[in-house]
Amino acid sequence: MELTRSSGILLHITSLPSKYCIGDLGTSAYKFVDFLKVSGHKYWQLLPLNPTHATFHHSPYSSYSAFAGNPLLISPELLEKEKLVDLNKFSLPKEISDEKVEFEPVEAYKTKLLDSAYTNFKKRKEEFPDFKSFFKKHSAWLDDFALYNSLSNKYQTGWLEWPEELRDRKPAALKKAEKDLSEEIEKEKFIQYLFFKQWEDLTEYAHKNDVQLIGDIPFYVNHESADCWANTEYFKLDADKKPTHISGVPPDYFSETGQLWGTPVFEWKTLKKDNYSWWVNRITQNLVLFDLVRIDHFRAFAAYWQVPAEEETAINGKWIKSPGMEFFKIIEKEIPEMPFIAEDLGQLDQPVYDLLEKFDFPGMNVLQFAFGEEKAENPYLPFNHKSNSIAYTGTHDNNTTRGWFKASDKVTRRHLQNYSDKRVTEKNVHEILHRIVLRSVAKIAIFPLQDIIGLGEEALMNTPGSIEGNWTWRVKENEIPVEAAKDLREQNILFGRFKEPKQVKKSV
Repeated sequence: MELTRSSGILLHITSLPSKYCIGDLGTSAYKFVDFLKVSGHKYWQLLPLNPTHATFHHSPYSSYSAFAGNPLLISPELLEKEKLVDLNKFSLPKEISDEKVEFEPVEAYKTKLLDSAYTNFKKRKEEFPDFKSFFKKHSAWLDDFALYNSLSNKYQTGWLEWPEELRDRKPAALKKAEKDLSEEIEKEKFIQYLFFKQWEDLTEYAHKNDVQLIGDIPFYVNHESADCWANTEYFKLDADKKPTHISGVPPDYFSETGQLWGTPVFEWKTLKKDNYSWWVNRITQNLVLFDLVRIDHFRAFAAYWQVPAEEETAINGKWIKSPGMEFFKIIEKEIPEMPFIAEDLGQLDQPVYDLLEKFDFPGMNVLQFAFGEEKAENPYLPFNHKSNSIAYTGTHDNNTTRGWFKASDKVTRRHLQNYSDKRVTEKNVHEILHRIVLRSVAKIAIFPLQDIIGLGEEALMNTPGSIEGNWTWRVKENEIPVEAAKDLREQNILFGRFKEPKQVKKSV
């Protein structure tokens, strides 16, 4: 994949301003595309768009489907525009914050809205001729997803607690469930139709305005998911369908016990027998949504940390080799352009570097990791960046630049000050790191919107290793720096990341 020198902004859909208590695919998303265009940014980077759940604290990296879209992102305004709902009949949650997503009331509101939209849709099906073609196009995952969700709603338990014949997907039991729950299944498919329709319209608008979309694929999927239930052979499970081994990362400088993520690990031998078709379909699905895709926890394609399921920490795990070379050769045949970004942060070994080099995947350089004790050898310092890479001030897993600087030690501050040859303060550090990243030889420069604005630790999106209070930050409408768009555009021009379109002379 050939990258061009450019820049972008990282902002998840949920973080957009909206009077509906959560960012969505409506007006604010279109306005943000306008802002990206005017400010000279080519890319809008997002977190995964898969459905989220309260059980997993609405983390976009812990979904019950690796293929479906998140119903909470569906725009009420666009539903009303389609005459599927009358918003006057639905009261918004009272005393709701415009700074944080409060998922519980949002979920209750959107559920009522989507139920009403489906009721109205049933009366006017002939006005939506593309509905049937949609679920035929996506049937490879949509049929299982819709049935899984319908059964989950019926039994209100995890799939291990369903009747054994449904847990084990006996054909007769599935056929009967499909018949008994036909209306519920159609509703689930309709909700996905709405999401993909709204997303497709937004994508078309972005492309018309020369904005491309960067998405994100989590490496693992939850045990409590349509994917695991429908494809148990692809995961390390016992005869009762319980995980025998789970995922995580080993102890390191940041954690004496490592991190135990708890998702089942893949049974790569079985995946290989099917020519990795499930993974091929998953990546293909994401390329329906995005122009570029970041692969989270990329190092697991070389080797992954496997922990016995009964363990309470990640200490007693071991590295298991993954068939990354073989896998990506197959992906390359299916998707020759290979539009992927490797999340290559953290402790890597030679097999990971070999994988990155073999397929020339762009990696990531996070500037917050660049300053401190190590000087010239630090790979995150801009003079060590590779051209075929993406440079960031920080990511969704980092503090904001101002928050990072406030918490940094004297050695880090002195190194940054000497490097930038400026007096660095909490008030100007985001501007200084912004320009340093723009100067990098890395082809793409990405900035969380929090760092464009200059927000502090209160605007954190996620703190790795914690579960409370994450994924809730929202930007206020008056905080999006529309007035600074011209200056941002000029900086992108100055550092070769944006070229003004040539004016076509009209003949007299």
